[in-house]
Amino acid sequence: MSAVLALSALLVPLALLVALAWRGVSVLLLAPAAAMLGAVMAGEPAFAMLTLRALPAAGDFAAAYLPLFLLGAVFGRVMAASGAARILALAIARAVGPSRAVAAVTLAAAALTYGGVSLFVVAFAVAPLAEASFRAAALPRRLIPAAIALGAFTFTMTALPGSPAIQNAIPMPYFGTTAFAAPGIGLVAGAIMLLGGLAWLGFAARQGRGGAAEAPPEIERQAPRAVAAAAAPVVAVLGLNLLFSTVLLPALDLGYLAQPRWGASPEDVIGLWSLIAALALAVALAVLLFARSLAAPLAEMSRGAEACLTPLFNTAALVGFGAAAASLPGFALMRDALESAPGGPVVSVALSAGALAGITGSASGGMSIALEALGATWLADAAAAGVDPALLHRIVALATGGLDALPHNGAVVTLLGITGLGHREAYGPIFAVAVAIPLAALAAAIALGSAFGAF
Repeated sequence: MSAVLALSALLVPLALLVALAWRGVSVLLLAPAAAMLGAVMAGEPAFAMLTLRALPAAGDFAAAYLPLFLLGAVFGRVMAASGAARILALAIARAVGPSRAVAAVTLAAAALTYGGVSLFVVAFAVAPLAEASFRAAALPRRLIPAAIALGAFTFTMTALPGSPAIQNAIPMPYFGTTAFAAPGIGLVAGAIMLLGGLAWLGFAARQGRGGAAEAPPEIERQAPRAVAAAAAPVVAVLGLNLLFSTVLLPALDLGYLAQPRWGASPEDVIGLWSLIAALALAVALAVLLFARSLAAPLAEMSRGAEACLTPLFNTAALVGFGAAAASLPGFALMRDALESAPGGPVVSVALSAGALAGITGSASGGMSIALEALGATWLADAAAAGVDPALLHRIVALATGGLDALPHNGAVVTLLGITGLGHREAYGPIFAVAVAIPLAALAAAIALGSAFGAF
């Protein structure tokens, strides 16, 4: 097969997947169909590709990450239904001050997402506060989605050490790392995203400010006890994750994992187990603290559990497509081209994972496709080059957290819908804070990692 035909068998199904997903067709339908189309174009057996490549990979992903999707969704539901997410957002906004509307909205969204509350819960909790604050400060509404996006799916998702975001969890079993991989590089990249994003939004706000400012909205004072209770589960996620990953689980005798029936090592599981334990205990703490605010705690938890299924299986379907694509001749050609790029495994990770995240419009989907196909190769190349796997973890997370926020990204579409704005008026600011500046942070992280390694 010629190189052109081989690449066509890879890129045509991928392009159709993206185009039809943009038009609202479910990824659950598209991913298996695209995998079979690629097989047919490459002269491979379509049903074998579906049942022996795509579906097993999708099932493995769903089985491995179901606890994180499940517990994260339940935690977000309990925090939202109890009013704790709103209390915490209002307390942060009041502390920052209503006159600093952009910073207040961004920091409120950041605190909630870094504590494990899902993006969608955060958007619904913060959007009304943003509307009132921006109106009072005579700031353009078109900046509201960007302010929420800056806090909810940039540095808290990919850069800050310990983040419970799925994008920070997926690399762990591939590289034997924890959620705290390369914390110094993550903090530097996170600072670039936060400060750069706030500076850009501040400039855009000054340029677009119009009309007379109203009196700042009176942000109701939250009782200190209520704020402390609302913050406790969020803080618990981070604290318990650190405790389990650095102290409790490493202290256990996990030698039994080497037995043939388990076939794993402690490095393969400690990161994932730590996040599962931290989220489970945080959910229990939230239910205990907010029992009086929840009319039916079990019903709310059940609603949260059901809400996890769509994002879990959408991502799993993309992983299945990635596994099928990785077995096609065209993928080998693309892989060889990316691996030959100067800069070694770190640059290869950034280019491959970033490109796939942009194409699929999903950080977790693009990352999963890349790691499923190339994770073992990257790890071997890193070992040969003396590169710490922790650096690969942080770079792959940062790389997928930039180009994923292109217009067809599901979170972008949802956020615009929540705020009642369209792509034409509000996507430009989102691109600046969620694509352009994160890519600059990625470049800085690569430079730091190349010079000093993981720190």
